[in-house]
Amino acid sequence: MKRKNIFFTLTSILLLTLLMTACGGDETTSSNETEDGQNVNEQESAELQNINVVLDWTPNTNHTGIYVAQSQGYFAEEGLNVSIIQPGDAGAETMVAANNAQFGISYQENVTNARSSSEIPIVSIAAIIQHNTSGFASLAEKNITSPKDFANHTYGGWGSPAEEPVIASLMQTEQANIEDVEFVNIGNSDFFAAMESGIDLAWIYYAWTGIEAELRGVDINVVYLNDYEESLDYYTPVIITSEDTVNNDPALASSFMAAVSKGYAFAIEQPEQAAEILIEAEPDLDPELVKASQKWLADKYQDDAEQWGLQKKEVWVNYASWLEQNELLEGSFDAEAAFTNQFLPQ
Repeated sequence: MKRKNIFFTLTSILLLTLLMTACGGDETTSSNETEDGQNVNEQESAELQNINVVLDWTPNTNHTGIYVAQSQGYFAEEGLNVSIIQPGDAGAETMVAANNAQFGISYQENVTNARSSSEIPIVSIAAIIQHNTSGFASLAEKNITSPKDFANHTYGGWGSPAEEPVIASLMQTEQANIEDVEFVNIGNSDFFAAMESGIDLAWIYYAWTGIEAELRGVDINVVYLNDYEESLDYYTPVIITSEDTVNNDPALASSFMAAVSKGYAFAIEQPEQAAEILIEAEPDLDPELVKASQKWLADKYQDDAEQWGLQKKEVWVNYASWLEQNELLEGSFDAEAAFTNQFLPQ
């Protein structure tokens, strides 16, 4: 459940240009092949629209609602034949913008940066989890229980320019100094391996790494971002599509979100069965971890929102303002253009 670097490189932009030049849309229909000449099934198959959904990372419980929608036939009910694919080197944002995938999984951080500095035309159409469940984790024996305790410890990160300002913001709430923290780039190293190699602190999503720690019997403390800085309570992850789809094929976006919304409602109401669906679809996952993670996330998807997926303008504005204050926002950012709730079921 680790994210990729939230700041796009020039390579990503060049890939976008090449992909948009070389590739068109992916609006094809599924095969007409049926068994025993069943004409009704053949007609239904021919009427389904083939689309791709690209994940942000390897399959995990952030994605369960999509797998449920596929397994339970919610996509088919909306006339869609959905392929769930991996992002590869290009990244979900670039693939969606280039119409190589009609929908994808991203983060508010990525969307904000993509629309401001890189001008990649993607739009967030649903918040998968209503509040930021990420935080800075450490072994309990380190006694790091609040931001001030980060001082005189080593943080292991993935090299994003946002990491230091985030830690600084949290530490400032307790009059602590970021200069007292040592930064080490550990890339995508496993949290538990990092803790054994001299790292004191790392940024995790509790729904996966935190739950894994529980299952391993490893006691950890987690300092959550949104406990100390309101602007950092952003949407992570989100579902994205392209501006092209928003403007030219809103019916597709509405159909997709109708199915996905039912999938996440299922995961909220029946986490054990939802976990089994994900495990069956992705048998390489640890079943025990999936089941425990799914149970933990069940009431986090919608949380205090009126409905699953709903996004608020103030959340987008607050995070962009925080980026600007920390000189991390390149170019202008229009919050109203970055997200929409229009495709959520009414």
